[in-house]
Amino acid sequence: MTNDTTIRLDKWLWAARFYKTRALASQAISGGKVYYNQQRVKPSQRVNIDAQVTIKQGIYEKIILVRNLSLIRQNAKEAAQLYAETEASIRTRTALLEQQRLTKNLFPSSEQRPNKKQRRQIIQFKQQI
Repeated sequence: MTNDTTIRLDKWLWAARFYKTRALASQAISGGKVYYNQQRVKPSQRVNIDAQVTIKQGIYEKIILVRNLSLIRQNAKEAAQLYAETEASIRTRTALLEQQRLTKNLFPSSEQRPNKKQRRQIIQFKQQI
């Protein structure tokens, strides 16, 4: 971890383990899924300490503050020291996770085909209509 060098945003996101490759990080930045200090930027944007980075991954949005810079990708424990997620972001994500967990139980999985008994019930229901 270094504090004196400048580093590109795509490389920092890769080193902080938000994306598996720099190409994926660059693609996300170019696609508008990453904001640096609430502004849309290019992958070559230089990262500063205490900058705010907003990352949209699927339905989740993480707002993080840059705490340190690194030129290399390290293990997850050391990569987690490069940033700090804001409390508001954590609350929003946990609320979204809880909402998703609750709605998952409301709707049964439609990935399975109906069994023989269920097919008979469907046919019987359709004939009543």
